[in-house]
Amino acid sequence: MTGAAARPDGSRSPGFRPSLFVQVLTLVLVSLVAAQAVNLAIIFSLPPPQPILFRVSDIVSALQGDPTLSAEGVPLTLQVVDHPPPTYFVGHQALDALADIQRRMNLGPQDVVVSREPLPFGLGPPRGGPGPHLHPRDEHLLMAPFKVAVKRADGHWLVAMARERVPTAWQRRILLWFVLSAAALAPIAYLFARRLAAPIGGFAAAAERLGRDPRASPLRLRGPPEVQQAANAFNDMQERLRRYVDDRTAMVGAVAHDLRTPLTRLRFRVEGAPPGLREKMIADVDQMDTMISSALAFVRDATQPCERSRLELSSLVDSVAVEMAETGLDVSADSPAPVVINGDPVALRRLVANLLDNAVKFGSCARARVYHEGGAAVIEVDDDGPGIAEADRERVFEPFHRGEPSRSRETGGAGLGLAVVRSVARAHGGEAALVNRNGGGLRACARLPL
Repeated sequence: MTGAAARPDGSRSPGFRPSLFVQVLTLVLVSLVAAQAVNLAIIFSLPPPQPILFRVSDIVSALQGDPTLSAEGVPLTLQVVDHPPPTYFVGHQALDALADIQRRMNLGPQDVVVSREPLPFGLGPPRGGPGPHLHPRDEHLLMAPFKVAVKRADGHWLVAMARERVPTAWQRRILLWFVLSAAALAPIAYLFARRLAAPIGGFAAAAERLGRDPRASPLRLRGPPEVQQAANAFNDMQERLRRYVDDRTAMVGAVAHDLRTPLTRLRFRVEGAPPGLREKMIADVDQMDTMISSALAFVRDATQPCERSRLELSSLVDSVAVEMAETGLDVSADSPAPVVINGDPVALRRLVANLLDNAVKFGSCARARVYHEGGAAVIEVDDDGPGIAEADRERVFEPFHRGEPSRSRETGGAGLGLAVVRSVARAHGGEAALVNRNGGGLRACARLPL
């Protein structure tokens, strides 16, 4: 199947894509086939390793005291031992060399031992004779690795050994071929693996985006069928969460709006109450009206779509602090370096204003600063108030909860300031918290991802 099918809404659905299981299985099989192909190419293209041959006359000369010889880079070394070496493997070539050594050194069969280890795969005598660099065919040859031991007069054994260094030249060539083939196949494997991992990375990015903005665009349906099914389920979950939050927010707004009518009737009826009681009732009605207005503003801000853009957070905090200071409040801001984030300017301005207003209301002053820390922008507001009890550090962020127990509008407020702060911070993928300062006072902190 090729191409893409049209959906009822006019969009194009992705064409046929193999499942993730099929793609992983294909990657494994292709890797195995490619590895075997490289192995076969090496076996059939590289020449077999050439044997290292020593002339018997050279071995006898070394045993009789001449300088140590070597053949094609393989040294012939001497060693004195108490016992002869064990005979691992003795073939026709070794027997001929043994008889020749006995004859040349005039020794008996019990005084000479020729020991050879089994040859590696593919290693054997050279075809067509010893070659031009060796003596004529009538001289016996011994193929490395081997040990030739002769018994000395003192009872010890003198051993001449020839063993090729590891890795051998042939092994180095094979290793080079493997390195080159791995370098050639690595880009293909990287592209294949990246293609398989891309949808998983898309899931992680979508989850992060959903945490910062519940109204983020849906996840694109692409990749293997399993990934498309998961993406579809993720989009459905995101839509259900959005509807759930919108329904609850709309319900709160509707309740607050409907309370306006009985509250208005109550305000008219209060006018007929006795003077002493009327003032208290009017104060309660005004407080209820303020709470309803704050709830409606909170709902309106939560449901209103926002436009996020790059903004300089330090300048925003400075401007809010200057505006509040012009009204006579003890508010200051210190931002040593610019901090740029991606956010909603209106919502962040409300966050800063609520933090400063809360500090002035309960701590008589507000000192704000903005800085970078660990990939996040941090807004800190300090005051000189009494601080906060440990049990209330989280409760004060609940809507309509007030740390000040009085019901005075001048001191207690409506109880939505810090709730708005945390809501805005979490909508941007961050968090808000309160901590008591060591020297006294309270510190409100909002962390926002850069």
